[in-house]
Amino acid sequence: MDDKELLSLYFNRDERAIRETERRYGNYCFTVAMNLLKKKEDAEETVNDTYLKAWESIPPLRPKRMASFLGRITRNLCLNRIEEAHAEKREGLDVSFEELSEVISSEEEKTLDVLILQRALNAFLAGLPKSERVLFVKRYWYNESIETIAFTSHMTETNVKVRLHRTRNKLRKYLIKEGILPKEDI
Repeated sequence: MDDKELLSLYFNRDERAIRETERRYGNYCFTVAMNLLKKKEDAEETVNDTYLKAWESIPPLRPKRMASFLGRITRNLCLNRIEEAHAEKREGLDVSFEELSEVISSEEEKTLDVLILQRALNAFLAGLPKSERVLFVKRYWYNESIETIAFTSHMTETNVKVRLHRTRNKLRKYLIKEGILPKEDI
């Protein structure tokens, strides 16, 4: 069943939409949830919440890409769950967010307009070669570990770390060029 047929089930309020969504995108959503939550039970519950949220959102929404739509819902639900738990340490999230904090400090995050940052980040990613963009998204959107990225990308962990470091440096320079971050004192 393709995405058009799946959307048709949602728009017809056919409950098979949930089963088909689970069949087609269940593993993907579970992987996203596990990367962020690290606990199987929490991930399973979040994926079920994803299906409910999709059911409530379609219609009126008509996503162009179901995988992206469901991935975003899953990720946002995971982040909400983490925030609600008031975890002192966000386990794997700390590491990947700490890496990005080299580019954007928490003080700057508070003062930046989120929409401007989002547009700049999207433009930056669109300008990257596909291989760099994939590594960046795997690490900072899906929160995959360096080990997992290295394995799935057929690279060494050192190579992944170096490429991510270089991409973060490119991002810093891009954000400075766009006037989003202040110029560095040299």
